[in-house]
This record gives sequence, structure tokens and C-alpha cells, in this order.
Amino acid sequence: MVSAQLESLANEVARGELVPYLGAGALTGSVDTSTGEPIPADSDSLILAMNNGRPMSPRLMWEFSRAAMDVELKRGRGAVHRFLEATYATRSWTRAPLHDWLRSIRPRYLIDINRDLQLQESYSDVPHTLVRGIARTGGTDYRFRIHAYDGTAYREVMQEEVDPSLPILFKPMGSPRPDSTYIASDADYVDYLTELMGGFAIPSFIKTYRPGKRYLFLGLSLNRDTERMVMSDMIYAAGSPAGWALIPDPTDKERRFCATKDVEIIEADVPDFLAAAGTLDPMDELIPVAHESGC
Repeated sequence: MVSAQLESLANEVARGELVPYLGAGALTGSVDTSTGEPIPADSDSLILAMNNGRPMSPRLMWEFSRAAMDVELKRGRGAVHRFLEATYATRSWTRAPLHDWLRSIRPRYLIDINRDLQLQESYSDVPHTLVRGIARTGGTDYRFRIHAYDGTAYREVMQEEVDPSLPILFKPMGSPRPDSTYIASDADYVDYLTELMGGFAIPSFIKTYRPGKRYLFLGLSLNRDTERMVMSDMIYAAGSPAGWALIPDPTDKERRFCATKDVEIIEADVPDFLAAAGTLDPMDELIPVAHESGC
């Protein structure tokens, strides 16, 4: 029964009826091309990678943003930035299977809270709009930057210049390309979330596009406050149900939170989803997916 439900959800994503929302588990299967080491994506693996493989204190190990704040206070904000840059811009990683599947269907709109480049690489040969979060910056009331990609290069644009017919890649926590910007430490999140709740961290064309949308949460843990707060505002004005979350072993905390957000939990994980998606009719790939135009 779960397999049939996952197959149905995969079909809905392929048809553009569900918005993929990617958490750390979306990168499952991605490894360093030289060492075979898994890409740091979830909170624990990021902390260990940032601290040269050594655990930090239990208080700091609770959440990457807290550990990043500690590093920032001791060595400066640049130290966290350099770590993320070395991890996601310098090292070479194999493709995650989920990203290969997403590339085969290229959804109209995606949200990816990871900081790596695999989503952008999936759209590297087609025009698209990239939206990334920013924090603790002057000269603007907004907490995002927008880049238009013409199939070859990015250029920064204003909200009013966005082509509403193109796919939208929303990476609220940033990425290394076209230039590096990251939200990582507690101080970053405080600034970003304050403006997110105030409506200044989401472009107007996404606000117009998203009412009534439903979401499929893939590889997303909802045990920590930052992920829950970001998710709550990202899916504002969602349809009913708001979506489905793949969580293999949900905690009571996750169950309660998802219930308040009208999100149904499916006790499965990304590999289960891909196995179900693999049962789709291969002829479907020969039929262009109809994307909605306009935001």
C-alpha cells in the first residue's frame, strides 16, 4: 500500500501537481569522487566535518546552526563560510539518485534547504530562475537574491525582471554559485527567519505562485526548530492537505508538528520513493511534462 501511495506521489511530482521540498536526505548516495566519503548534509555530519571529524559538546551537537555560531564567535564568520565553500564548491561529489530522478522530470518549482550544487547542476542546460536566501547584509530590505540563468551563465536580476514561465529553484540556505552566499549560524537564522516571517525573504512572484500548492517533503527531518520554522513560512498558503512528508521513523514531536501543518507522514524514505518512482511507465519520459506558465 505504501509503495502504491509513493508511486502516486511520484506521478504527481512528475505532472507538476506537487512541489518537491528537499532536506538533507535528498543527498543520500552522494559521495566524494576520490574518497567515497558521504557528502555532509545533515546536522551531525556537517558539525563533524566542520570540526575535523571530532564531536563537539552535546549542547553544540544538537544543531549545526548552534555549532556554526560557536565557530563564528571563536574564529569569525569567515571560518564558517570557508568551510561551506570548501565542502560544496571545491570538492567533487557523485550525483545523488534523487537528484538524477528530479533532473529527468525537471519540476516547475522546487525548494531545497541544502547548500550544495546538485539541484542547480540538474538545470545547468536550461534557463531557470535561482532564488537564494541572504542574511545580515545591508543595502536592502530583502533577504534574498535572484539570478536569471540563460542556459550558459547567471546574472543578478530584480524581482520585476523575472521571467515567470521559467522553472524556479529556491535555495533559502544558499549555495556557492554563481557566487557564494550561505545561511548557517544562529545569527544568520535569527536575521533570516525574522524577515521570512515578516514577508521580506520570499520574492513577490513566488508569493503569487504558491497559494494552494501542495508539497512533498523528501529527506527532511522536522525535529529541530530551524527546519520547522523555515518550512512553516515556505509553505504558507498551501492547499489542503498541505502535503506529504517521508519520515521513516517519525518522532512524537514530528507527528505533532506535521499534524498542525496538515501534512501527512508516510513512514518511508528516499530510497523507497525512488523504488516506487522507478515503476513509472518509461513512455512517460517521452511525453513533455506540461509546466504551468505565470506566477
